[in-house]
Amino acid sequence: MTSPTAPTAPTTTAPPARTVVVVSGNPRPGSRTLRAAEAAAHRIAAHLGIDDVATIDLATFAGQILAAEHPEADAAKERLAGATVAVVATPVYKAAYTGLLKAFLDLYGNDGLAGVVAVPLVVSGNPAHALAGEVHLRPVLVELGAVVPARSLTVTESQLADLDGVIEAWLSRAGESLRRATGPGVVVPARVPAGAAAGVPAGAAAGVEEVAR
Repeated sequence: MTSPTAPTAPTTTAPPARTVVVVSGNPRPGSRTLRAAEAAAHRIAAHLGIDDVATIDLATFAGQILAAEHPEADAAKERLAGATVAVVATPVYKAAYTGLLKAFLDLYGNDGLAGVVAVPLVVSGNPAHALAGEVHLRPVLVELGAVVPARSLTVTESQLADLDGVIEAWLSRAGESLRRATGPGVVVPARVPAGAAAGVPAGAAAGVEEVAR
């Protein structure tokens, strides 16, 4: 007599780990821009109940980004694309973001950051450039498929001494939007695998030489 076949247990897939990833486009390693972004990332992670915070400092492999082969940049690109929240940081350079950050983001194909919730962060020496994140960096992140649910976090040089206060003030306005954008039930669009890099403007390489904050 043949024994009845036991029912097959349904296959379950564990959800991907939630992470907050910092990417700093300052061409100076260990910059104040990087420190501000890391402080913001840890506070955002605590607000959202996320334990994993990682850092990508583009200055540490800047010379590789425009090379024919760029394994470190490719690894960083995948890490950022897999983030729950990406804190994309830059000093204000010529009223916009650095060429180094532009060159890195140009490595993504269409929708390369789909499903990522992005927080643009800019460090500015001049309060008149406070909208650089909104005017210049936000549109690029949206074009790459990221969701940008809150206004950019802008820190002027004079505010770096009170960085915690600046972050808390921003989070009091942006925290609920971030929570909704990353909470349970949010449908994450499928990410298109990164294809060939988009053309890097001739001026992008200059970002490696910029003297920034």
